[in-house]
Amino acid sequence: MTGVEKLIVSISLGRQEIELGELVSLRKKIYFKYYPEFIDRGIQISPFKMPLSDKLLSADTEPFDGLFGVFSDSLPDGWGQLLLNRALSSRGILLSQINPMDRLAYVGLGGMGALIYRPEIGPKYDSREKLELDSIALQVNHVLEGTSSDVIEELFALGGTSGGARPKIFAGYNPGTDNLIHGSADLPDGSEHWIIKFPSSSDPIDIANIEYAYYKMALDAGIEMNQCRLFTGDSGKEYFGTRRFDRVDGQRLHMHSASGLMHDNFRLSNMDYGHLMDCAFKLENHVTAYEKVLRLAAFNIYAHNRDDHSKNFSFLMDHDGDWRLAPAYDLTFSSSSHGLHSTMIAGESKTPGRKHLLELAKHFSMKNPNEIIDRVQDTISNWSKYAINNGVETSSMNLIKKTILQIKD
Repeated sequence: MTGVEKLIVSISLGRQEIELGELVSLRKKIYFKYYPEFIDRGIQISPFKMPLSDKLLSADTEPFDGLFGVFSDSLPDGWGQLLLNRALSSRGILLSQINPMDRLAYVGLGGMGALIYRPEIGPKYDSREKLELDSIALQVNHVLEGTSSDVIEELFALGGTSGGARPKIFAGYNPGTDNLIHGSADLPDGSEHWIIKFPSSSDPIDIANIEYAYYKMALDAGIEMNQCRLFTGDSGKEYFGTRRFDRVDGQRLHMHSASGLMHDNFRLSNMDYGHLMDCAFKLENHVTAYEKVLRLAAFNIYAHNRDDHSKNFSFLMDHDGDWRLAPAYDLTFSSSSHGLHSTMIAGESKTPGRKHLLELAKHFSMKNPNEIIDRVQDTISNWSKYAINNGVETSSMNLIKKTILQIKD
């Protein structure tokens, strides 16, 4: 099925699904209209680019193929997009015939965050069978190598609506029994929603341990993150996992990336941490928002995480319409595809340091920014301890240590 012309968009608030409006495709342009009943609630799902209005709304073609950023955030990219394309091709559908509305219909109710799109035309796959991570890793490798996989529908159901380049799955994890099952919309009692990552062909063999060591280091630097852990396959191989922050106690939270909020093309970004600080303050309405972002910027500088693009920062909206910066994610050693920071620090992306962080702090009249920067630097200076304690290979530990030591203050 292609050529979807109309979608009803709903949002899950608490345990209630509320219709908020319609997406309509007409003459190669996509329009959206809020329902009057939703406008009356006064809840802003995308306050900067799609504020509540009784008018017919449409977005520019760029940067999201005619979608508003809040809907584009529901679409997979990287690994998820690869799986979706393979799933569509396996059904004999030409990708050139697929439009953004079709892709949203395939996402249906399985996307990140709390938005739901109906009618849903994606594959239905609900299994309570225990997952075996080594087997999934093998199938992931088949997909990455371009060979056919007879479980492409299952892989799509497991992670086809995810973002990011690294292969990943949505899983249900029961900490009491240590069991992993498919991360369907509704999990049995005692299970939690988790994301588990698998290495890509270019990743080091200890990529899971590196990211887990960075998680521990980020916590000690004062950065909020959701619980992370290492999962072990039957072979003893370890995989990095993180508990989802858009699923809490069986309920969904509305999630909106900085990219989608500000209509920033994360692949060709012009975003600066100053934009992120301004965005966070406007949503949280509290000066602590500045501190959170400055701490993240300092960590990404001194820990050499240069893949800090605008889809790697998100905000959460609760059921009352209140916003906050989401817990940090995707914090790991990265040089990015172009070797520069994806998000600039006071206009600098090649060799940012303390002076650029202080310039940001000064612009937003922050008090005592050096305390934040010092704590982050002191924590990262102990990288070798985090590496040794969390199973990072000696070669990786030394490479990262050499790189971060070269970062100037």
